[in-house]
Amino acid sequence: MWRAWLERSEKSRERQGLYPFTISGIPIKALYTPEDLAGMDPARDLSFPGEYPYTRGIHPTMYRGRMYTMRQFSGFGLARESNQRYHYLLEHGQTGLSIAFDNPTIMGYDSDHPKAHGEVGKCGVAVDSLRDMEILLDGIDPATISTSMTINGPAATLFGFYLANAEKRGVPLERLRGTLQNDILKEYMAQKCWCFPPRPSLRIIVDLIEFATRRVPQWNAISISGYHIREAGSTAVQELAFTLADGFTYVDECLERGLDIDDFAPRLSFFWNSHLDFFEEIAKLRAARRIWARHMRERYGAKRKESWLMRFHTQTAGCSLWDKQPENNVVRTAFEGLAAVLGGTQSLHTNSMDETIALPSDKAVKIALRTQQIIAHEIGVTETIDPLAGSYYLESLTNTLEEQAEGYFRQIEVMGGVVAGIERGFFQREIGRAAYQYQQEMEKKQRIIVGVNEYVEPDEKLEIPIMYISEEVEAEQKKALAELRRTRDARACTAALRALTAAARTAPGEANVMEKILDCARAYATEGEIRNAMREVFGDYVESAEF
Repeated sequence: MWRAWLERSEKSRERQGLYPFTISGIPIKALYTPEDLAGMDPARDLSFPGEYPYTRGIHPTMYRGRMYTMRQFSGFGLARESNQRYHYLLEHGQTGLSIAFDNPTIMGYDSDHPKAHGEVGKCGVAVDSLRDMEILLDGIDPATISTSMTINGPAATLFGFYLANAEKRGVPLERLRGTLQNDILKEYMAQKCWCFPPRPSLRIIVDLIEFATRRVPQWNAISISGYHIREAGSTAVQELAFTLADGFTYVDECLERGLDIDDFAPRLSFFWNSHLDFFEEIAKLRAARRIWARHMRERYGAKRKESWLMRFHTQTAGCSLWDKQPENNVVRTAFEGLAAVLGGTQSLHTNSMDETIALPSDKAVKIALRTQQIIAHEIGVTETIDPLAGSYYLESLTNTLEEQAEGYFRQIEVMGGVVAGIERGFFQREIGRAAYQYQQEMEKKQRIIVGVNEYVEPDEKLEIPIMYISEEVEAEQKKALAELRRTRDARACTAALRALTAAARTAPGEANVMEKILDCARAYATEGEIRNAMREVFGDYVESAEF
């Protein structure tokens, strides 16, 4: 009887043109039953929260024991302006910092470099040296606040600035807590912000992981990131598979260096995107924990439970937001944030409604933070652990995502690994095809985006406050940079930079470049100077064109 009703319904006018597929292209059935979980062993595949394979969460009590960290990504203009925003967010209930750097900083250029012109302070805060880091974190105790820094190509340099600032304030490095993104492989795949070719970049990352394991043991030395892969247009399956493949590559590189897996693996962390496809996003996060745990225990032979755990931060999808009817973005972000929480995230950033137009205004930032607080405190989803477990649809989707990710792992292995895949353009092509497919689905109205391809308001007027970055920011930053170079100890700075170049010339494992970068930071060398000191040895990287 039910099936007959369904068949009639599927032929109705209301169903014509609809598209019953997830963003990853997985067909969505009208109804899921126990038959869809055939072969699944709940004890083996689900278990309990805090127990292997951690499908249901990495902690036994999850949010009943500790609420997720509310960590809003923020930074703009000059260091003192961003410092004011950080104090504003902390005063309104944020529980951790997340620093957004401007494009020149992300690329490893000083603010007075010709390529930095017009970009200084525009999409994040300009940080050229330890002096800027001191101003940026003024009045914020690094011993009590955990800090995330979204930086990759020059990650070791910004980490050096952060550590040197803590030292100057008398805080032992052992007390510092936070996360450095430091994931260069996804840069070649998606975000395209690198300083050096892949193989020397991996050497720097392993040096940093080795240094942090010994000297900064509470710090997550890398946050293996699917976020930017998804923002570039990938599907959820591709984000899952490519990110985990990157993670396995970092593990392989550390093991080849001779590091013990149970020394460094507990401080590896992840960063995921939470997109619009609600159930697929929850399933992706559950599958990610299970895949990582199984590979770390069974493939790599890690012995410590902490080495099996996937700890991760989640950010709602910037690419899902629109400049049309921007208030609708508040709703999109709320559902994406809810998916992240139901998926068991350890920390969360919710995007602001105006981010497709400009850097967020104070009002938009507060609404985004309040969205997190409503999810945490008002709607009951944090009171029970993994509440969607056992759903025929969700468990089936979790299993399918895991199977498809494993299929990608086999493809990557055949082509010689992640670096070989990057050099051959494999990941770039896969992401490009997925982005094109999604755009086609929108243009055909197979996917309805409210206010964009349906329910459009042609005469809409923008009625939200917009934040603008003054052109004076660049001039002021350049002036401060010139003053830094004039007043620092030039001999000490030059000596530190030469020592860094010498360390870069050694074979991997002989000299740790992170130690020399920290010496450069202490001497107030600039980011661009530190990059150039290594560029003499490592050279540049030019990506081959893909069509």
